[in-house]
Amino acid sequence: MSGKADLIVFNGRILTMTGACTPVQTAVAVANGKICAIGTDDDVFSMRMPTTTLVDARGGSILPGFNENHMHLFFGATKLSHLNLSEVTGYEALAKATKAFAAMHPDLPLISGVGVAYDVLGDGRKLDRHILDSILPERPILLAAPDFHAAWAKSAALKQAGIFHGARLAPGNEIVMEPSGTASGELRENDAIKPVEALGGGRETLALHGIEPSPTPSERALDKAILRRGLDHCARLGITSIQNMDGNLYQAELLEELYREGHLSCRVRLPFSFVQSMDVASLEKADCMHQRYRSDWLRSGQVKLFMDGVPESWTALMHDDYADKPGWRGEPRFTEEGFNAVVREADRRGLQIAVHAIGDEAVHRVLNGFEAARHRNGARDSRHRVEHVDIALDDDVDRFARLGAIASFQPLHAPGHGLPSEPVLSRFGRNNWRRAYAWKRFRDAGVGMVFSSDWPVVSVDPLQSIHCAMTCPPLADDLPDNRQTLDQALAAYTCDAAYAEFTENRKGRLAVGYLADIAVLDRDITAVEPEAIAGMRCLATICGGHITHRDPAV
Repeated sequence: MSGKADLIVFNGRILTMTGACTPVQTAVAVANGKICAIGTDDDVFSMRMPTTTLVDARGGSILPGFNENHMHLFFGATKLSHLNLSEVTGYEALAKATKAFAAMHPDLPLISGVGVAYDVLGDGRKLDRHILDSILPERPILLAAPDFHAAWAKSAALKQAGIFHGARLAPGNEIVMEPSGTASGELRENDAIKPVEALGGGRETLALHGIEPSPTPSERALDKAILRRGLDHCARLGITSIQNMDGNLYQAELLEELYREGHLSCRVRLPFSFVQSMDVASLEKADCMHQRYRSDWLRSGQVKLFMDGVPESWTALMHDDYADKPGWRGEPRFTEEGFNAVVREADRRGLQIAVHAIGDEAVHRVLNGFEAARHRNGARDSRHRVEHVDIALDDDVDRFARLGAIASFQPLHAPGHGLPSEPVLSRFGRNNWRRAYAWKRFRDAGVGMVFSSDWPVVSVDPLQSIHCAMTCPPLADDLPDNRQTLDQALAAYTCDAAYAEFTENRKGRLAVGYLADIAVLDRDITAVEPEAIAGMRCLATICGGHITHRDPAV
């Protein structure tokens, strides 16, 4: 081998994700931000210079950096400092954790908790404002469900937010009311939750709603610091690329500043968030973002929409009635005519479209929109995406393949793994379980698939999602087994993920000339039992030839 290397990773088990890996490949060399050689340690060390940085993989896997296909970077970063209630069950434990957090943070205007199970009280009781009032009478509280599509607020918070007696909201959003005409404390979807979030500053969802904020200089500095904290958190887990699922021009500008300052530790693709209150002309901003951000470090070119909510709060849009709520199927965020108009125009502009659709009817309507765009604009390599697809109609699985649409799944959303089994299984009903979380059915049909976390809904650690994809058992003994192989799960986080963002010619694989995005794991992932993968960790992360995370051991 000839040439000089800036960085060499050696003493590992190479997984190129090209299908051309050989057992003798143990090292990779990097120069000018790209991979310049792959081979044995002896071969690659011939490119070493006195200034070459060395990373000892200590016998662990060397593989392409993970590409997180669906997450909320700013939102997730803010939640790193919030009260985490994901392991809490029962009133006493909930009260103890909330009081302890409040005592540690006496100056917070709003006590914000995350990860609260829908059945957190554990005895059939539903969480409401009265229970929260009894826990902490003197301070406002807002506790969010793991999926962030529902939250519970105490009376004082509801009154301060001006929604104690309800409010008119967009379809698909609800302030649950008591017979007395006052709010129960349960808030469903963003429009209902936002007024209470605002009591704490409201910065958590500044990009989720597609609205451009007007921050003060101090708020701008804080927001940039939050983004950097989230990026660094991801880098520690072997993530080198992020496909964010919310975005606006403000968030893009902050990321651009981080890049210029040398603090962008992951590559980011940022969409334009299109919400119900916008008209089709708003897509001009998405076009502007696409033209402005086109580098391998910061890219746009995508429009993100929501068609529905989640089954836990009965806000997912279902084809038939909910099994546990006869007469109710949920409400769509958009009319079919309005949605199709947005999709046709975004497609005409050459933008990729990603749509949150969990219920089978929501998925159906999204595919209808993709078909409408193809009929109007002609077929092209659009790679439009449907996000989540928790349940789908049988005929729509084959429609994915015909349309070339990508199914973006989150393994840890499977009931009983990253998220609780109930109430989602009761919402769908036993007769529909065979169509839920049908990863193998989609793969067998030739549908393009990617895996992700939807952070902060579940952990952003790719190894936990890969573990779940490989070990998640059928929902019942007589139902399909959707478990994935190691190669399939890794591809969904590397080469297939790159395909989903049109970068398969330069990342997602370890190959000469590809971007030097590399993850080094503490063990050989091909040699451990699947059950052990969740306990593995990342020893080093390299993005564009720069070390963005390094364990002291290497």
